[in-house]
Amino acid sequence: MIVMKFGGSSVANAERIKHVASVIQAYAEKRPVVVLSAMGDTTDHLLEAADLAVKGTVDIAKVEKLHFDTAKELEVDIPAVKELLGELKTLLTGISMLHELTKRTRDYLVSFGERLSVRMMAAYLSKQGTQAKFYDAWDIGMVSDSNYMNAELLDEVWDNIPKALGAYKNGTQKEIPIVTGFIAKDKNGIITTLGRGGSDLSATMIGSAMGAEEIQTWKDVDGILTTDPRIVKEARPVHEVTYEEAQELAMFGSQVLHPRSMIPCRKTGTPVRVKNSYNISSEGSVIVEKHSGPTPRVTAITSVKNVKLIDIQSNNMFGACGFLAHVFNQFLKWNVSVDVIATSEVSISLTVNGKADLTGLIEDLQKGADVTVRSDKAIVTLICDAAHSSSILADAFSALRNESINVQMISQGASKVNISMLVDSDETNKVVQILHTALFK
Repeated sequence: MIVMKFGGSSVANAERIKHVASVIQAYAEKRPVVVLSAMGDTTDHLLEAADLAVKGTVDIAKVEKLHFDTAKELEVDIPAVKELLGELKTLLTGISMLHELTKRTRDYLVSFGERLSVRMMAAYLSKQGTQAKFYDAWDIGMVSDSNYMNAELLDEVWDNIPKALGAYKNGTQKEIPIVTGFIAKDKNGIITTLGRGGSDLSATMIGSAMGAEEIQTWKDVDGILTTDPRIVKEARPVHEVTYEEAQELAMFGSQVLHPRSMIPCRKTGTPVRVKNSYNISSEGSVIVEKHSGPTPRVTAITSVKNVKLIDIQSNNMFGACGFLAHVFNQFLKWNVSVDVIATSEVSISLTVNGKADLTGLIEDLQKGADVTVRSDKAIVTLICDAAHSSSILADAFSALRNESINVQMISQGASKVNISMLVDSDETNKVVQILHTALFK
């Protein structure tokens, strides 16, 4: 058994659905469980409809048109889709009467995207002669807490999923399960969404609980690349990365898998393979616990723009320990996440998301420190074997020096698989190109 996950762009329209169906059919002998996101812009259209409903107007035209046009092009009649669209209209009517959209209602609203998607795919596969059956996530035991818009799956899911899909795994059930990603229900039977990386988490949870051979996430590139091919045309696929390396890649800008989605597969050691839906013969990249051979010196380079650098210098109001406590207590108070940090006893330099509102944070920090904030910065991260950090940095800084690039801050992660450096945002692409040339000879 394998798990195959396809994102929204993969099922954006009838043409894409036909293509994904052909990929699923190509792997039918491996007994796939398929996890789908909502079609294309459906989630955005649902939220637009919610905004209109709060103002008193009920309009599902965009959602309705996409799904009816797609069904027509696929030549399928899907009563379940029509039923859901009726339910959606009823929900929006309720919102329009209350003029309010709570987190709980928002989760119910956006769940329609995934629920419509799986019905469409299952109907088309069945029409093509491939037995398939759609499942809403709760049908296979996806139970979460009640933290709406960012729910976490409960431990009982590990037992629920094998019970629900056991007949398919042992061959008794023939229909390929087509399952909604991103959603679940809480103990009270209320629909929840799993937040960022939710569809990936659905796939890795199913694959890990079922003891799958591997979990496949399908994209439009040949797996994980050494860097963004839009920046460096010579970027090449990486055959193998570890869970830890993949998490660091995701944290620092690479769209691989969200870090939280790797928690289930790390628990069971289930490999995750990133595949290209337009080149299914390619092996792609596999994410595993440990490298099967020698650890590469450098695995990949990634970058994040729109970063702010905060320099914090103690004014001696607090002792050394008190200074650090003061700083981090303020970040906790204002719920601002730190990306990269470099410290000494009396000073700290750190980076935060450029969109973060720092007004209250800076005011509080200034009670015990001198604070400088600089915008338009970028983090460039080397995913590497930090055991070779001296030779890696020697090559990197030699190349950057030759191009007169000044690195403003450097930090080596505790995970020992990343080295991050801060540069001006307008230099980001050039820095990535220079480093890729220097480190992937």
